[in-house]
Amino acid sequence: MGSESEADAFIAEVRARHHDARHNVPAWILADGRERCSDDGEPQQTAGMPTLDVLRGAGLADVCSVVTRYFGGTLLGPGGLVRAYSSATQAALTSAEENGQLVEVTLVTHVTVQIPYSAHDRVRRMVADAGGRVADAVFSEDVQLDCAFRSGDEEAFVSAMDEYANGERLCRVGEPRFAEF
Repeated sequence: MGSESEADAFIAEVRARHHDARHNVPAWILADGRERCSDDGEPQQTAGMPTLDVLRGAGLADVCSVVTRYFGGTLLGPGGLVRAYSSATQAALTSAEENGQLVEVTLVTHVTVQIPYSAHDRVRRMVADAGGRVADAVFSEDVQLDCAFRSGDEEAFVSAMDEYANGERLCRVGEPRFAEF
């Protein structure tokens, strides 16, 4: 989800699927800082805001959550509603994380390095030690590794490679761009 219209479409889809529910409480946050929530008929500040607070606390962006509650009434009280909506949202986030459904999108810099086969294992360790990962490898006369780093972390790797190659420049550093990491 990356736009308000996508969030609205998702919320409409959930409401249509659970049309017989008492409450479908939405909350969303976009990467540009816009955010919205609704109590959807629950007492003010007992549903939407607690849901939004969990999303904020997780540091998420471009995310939309809808918590559906079928049973209505006042049995839970305001504090119970806050706890119920917060814990339902937290449980959904925990499940998404455990199932690999959350991804981090950050500024990523790719570094391409051309090395002999004999240096392959050592250079892979150097990539990992600098906090990067090997995104692709091409094995031909030499080995070409396409390495991805959170922007800024590539500098330590490039320096280590320069030292390893006695000053010979083996790395080509690309332009930073937003991508999954």
